[in-house]
Amino acid sequence: VQLQASGGGLVQAGGSLRLSCIVSGSIRMNHMGWYRQAPGKQRDMVTTIMSNFDTKYADSVRGRFTITRDNAKSTVYLQMNSLKPEDPAVYYCNMRRGTILNKWGQGTQVTVSS
Repeated sequence: VQLQASGGGLVQAGGSLRLSCIVSGSIRMNHMGWYRQAPGKQRDMVTTIMSNFDTKYADSVRGRFTITRDNAKSTVYLQMNSLKPEDPAVYYCNMRRGTILNKWGQGTQVTVSS
């Protein structure tokens, strides 16, 4: 199974981007998430969406970012609005299920200009 993230790029502060993560297999039974890692920092959770569609957000993005999933398309989206100078990072897609599955995508770079 492979995860392919896309949609990153350069945007002005206050702008929007939509990231996509296409998975080569089914995501229906799996929990999906987006994480980000800025240079010199650890990888942090941005948001997750469970197999039952429950969502969780980091405090820093709540109200600005929205995660959705389309099981039929095996795709997870991250709509990022009101981007801030502290949001730039490599954004990684993650898929997991208990202890039996923990898969990462290759990451997509998000850059915000002030």
